[in-house]
Order: sequence, then C-alpha cells, then structure tokens
Amino acid sequence: MAGEIETPYDLRERALQFAVMVVEFVESLPPGIVSQEVGRQPVKSGTSIGANFEGGDVAESARDRVHKLSIARKEARESRHWCRVIGEAAVGEPDAAAYLADEALQLVRILSKMIQGAKRSQ
Repeated sequence: MAGEIETPYDLRERALQFAVMVVEFVESLPPGIVSQEVGRQPVKSGTSIGANFEGGDVAESARDRVHKLSIARKEARESRHWCRVIGEAAVGEPDAAAYLADEALQLVRILSKMIQGAKRSQ
C-alpha cells in the first residue's frame, strides 16, 4: 500500500484519499465481530477528517476555522489510534495498518501547523 499511492500536496485531496484508503482497509478485514466493531471506529474518524477540513474552509469566523481544524486534527489522532489497534491485534494487514497510522500522524502534524497559523492570524 505504501508504494502505491502518490501523496498529494493538497490537504483536501490527501484527506479524501486517506478516507478512501481507510474504507477499503476496513472492507478488507476478515469477517467477525471484532472486525465489525473495531472497523466502525476508523471509518467514522477517517472520513470525518476531510469533512471537518472542508467545514474550516467555509467557517463563519477565524475562531470557527480553528475549531473545525481542531476537530479534524482530533479525528486524525483517533484514526491513528484505531489503525494501530487493528495492526497490533493482527486483525488486518499489519503493513496497511502501519501505513494508515503513519499517514494519520502526518495529517495530525499538517493540521497542527495550520491551527498554529490560524491562531496567529486571529
């Protein structure tokens, strides 16, 4: 998985690709109650990153923008956690889980920088 995707510089596109990869990853998990229950979590958080980033683009104020970006960052951190759980529990493909966890961490770092910049400009 790591060598298959070219990382886009546009955060909107990167968040979209991350969401799609998370959905595909969860779909590939073996059937069972653990996969079903644990798999719901990264799908929710992984698809929420881009949605909240988009919301930050049309925020009503600078403070609202920081709030939306902060939610996106929180969701990226949560996604990282769930991908690590799946990888560590050997429920899914460990390399794919590690790749997604790393990508989520990179999103956290990018969003953190954006939040810092947005706070400075308030």
